[in-house]
Amino acid sequence: MEPNSPMLLRADNLSTITHGFFGREGGVSQGVFASLNCGAGSGDARDAVIENRRRVVAQLSPDAKLVTVHQIHSAKAVIVTTPWEIGEAPQADATVTNVPDIALGILTADCAPVLFADKDAHVIGAAHAGWKGARGGIIESTLTAMESLGAQRNRIAAAIGPCISQANYEIGPEFREAFLAADSTHARFFVPSPKAGHWHFDLEGFVTHRLTLAGVENVARLSACTYALEAEFYSFRRATHRGEKDYGRQLSAIML
Repeated sequence: MEPNSPMLLRADNLSTITHGFFGREGGVSQGVFASLNCGAGSGDARDAVIENRRRVVAQLSPDAKLVTVHQIHSAKAVIVTTPWEIGEAPQADATVTNVPDIALGILTADCAPVLFADKDAHVIGAAHAGWKGARGGIIESTLTAMESLGAQRNRIAAAIGPCISQANYEIGPEFREAFLAADSTHARFFVPSPKAGHWHFDLEGFVTHRLTLAGVENVARLSACTYALEAEFYSFRRATHRGEKDYGRQLSAIML
């Protein structure tokens, strides 16, 4: 392990699969990006991002080839057969593979990273699940893509990594009304805010719900709040509240 190694969290239900939810510690980036910013789409120095991603790969496996996608809050999942370079990434919000040594990476800064594995079929997946993607079907698209490679839904384990907690996710009435219009039972993912007419949304709970509804019974939740834990994680909402013009992205990854 290198000096100042990246912070790494793991999920118990993926213990037999190489994976990790990385935080913001252990990198070389400076300023608002300090220190393990892995987001090539940020305004951070490219050399710093590349070095940070190298450190993440070193923690996973010396043979790993990291792939991330150009995330657009969609329901699109892509199957990865060969790795690509940073600038060649497709627009999507999930990846799946059955190829060893390809590390599927997801970048987040409040949205939920979800890692998937069917260890018997040797099929893995990684999804970026913000409220829009989760409501739009990114979980289901990831599972369908995994099944196309031989995975079975009843065997798939999923782990939800660090994301913004309900206590720190205040939203306006239009947000809640859109969820209730889609399904009135979604009301259980909202609690009133002290601010009149506003609510707090449970993103982790909603992602768990979509996984369970889709037939995934083995779900782990890390319940680590990206907004509250400033030393450990980047947060888009925290940066916005402070008037900062940019923010770092933490990376979560899984590989065979």
